[in-house]
Amino acid sequence: MSEVAKKQTLTYADAGVSIDAGNAFVGRIKQAVASTVRSEVMGGLGGFGGLFRADFSAMQEPVLVSSTDGVGTKLLLLQQYNRPHVAGIDAVAMCVNDMAAQAAEPLFFLDYLATGKLDGETLAGVVEGIAEACRICGCALIGGETAEMPGMYAPGHYDIGGFSVGVVDRPKIIDGATIVDGDVLLGLASSGPHSNGFSLIRKLIDVGAADIEHDLLSDGSHAIDSVLAPTRLYVTAVKALMQARITVHGFSHITGGGMFDNLERILPDGLAVTVDISAWPVPPVFDYLLSFADVARDERYRTFNMGIGFVAVLPANEVEKAEKNLRDAGETVYRIGNIHAHAGQVVTLAG
Repeated sequence: MSEVAKKQTLTYADAGVSIDAGNAFVGRIKQAVASTVRSEVMGGLGGFGGLFRADFSAMQEPVLVSSTDGVGTKLLLLQQYNRPHVAGIDAVAMCVNDMAAQAAEPLFFLDYLATGKLDGETLAGVVEGIAEACRICGCALIGGETAEMPGMYAPGHYDIGGFSVGVVDRPKIIDGATIVDGDVLLGLASSGPHSNGFSLIRKLIDVGAADIEHDLLSDGSHAIDSVLAPTRLYVTAVKALMQARITVHGFSHITGGGMFDNLERILPDGLAVTVDISAWPVPPVFDYLLSFADVARDERYRTFNMGIGFVAVLPANEVEKAEKNLRDAGETVYRIGNIHAHAGQVVTLAG
């Protein structure tokens, strides 16, 4: 009788997953997470779920608002050029800016990080970016998940998803329902492409054989810094308007779909908007990227924010007060259009 072959001894680490490395990673990010804590947060990092004891006693009818998003294909460039901090900021911004468009205050945020092999230094950079964005917005980072999945991702690659919950008092929800003929659009400047249109951006870079790491823009700045700039956070700007009791009829976060889709989605039936694209300077980063191929005007403004990352729609008699308020809050603001009766296209570009 032949001797039975001895079985190979295996551990989880032999399969490519290190529990010890995961625990070390959690230890590394504790300080960043702790820096975002709000008074409502219960417990600490490492529980089976994040605990948040909400106090809505100051509200008439609290409504929870939730949002989830990722960073899209911008993540490929952030990984290529080793900018994990930006990935973290973007993951938060894409969620909280959407909630701000309904005048909601973000309460807490959770992240999901997935990678093939845990690189604690890189992923800690992502979490530190998340924490920075959460601090700016007054949002608590109360939990997350880091998944090490060998074979699912190429070496050095990771993916990130974000989820956030906020609250708004029902009488103060801003959803575009009160927009009327004669309202004015205020555009808040973007920091660059934000996290949208990067499939086309990567194609433009490829077609133009561009070297974003060394190319300079028309203003002398480095292309890479503008192409990969973190998404601007508009929560503070919205809070400033709300606290000043300025009447706002609508907000729009200019993401995928650009001016066209994101303005149309908040307009009541029978109304349309004309956007004066000469009202603000197109940032040099867009001139740089769009120099590599012929991209039609409407395609540009449907794919990219083209320099305007957030829009407020408000009555004409509130415009000057709102402009001052927003500039005091650190925003660059432009009057970019007006609401009128529908007579053809819902969103028209002029200028």
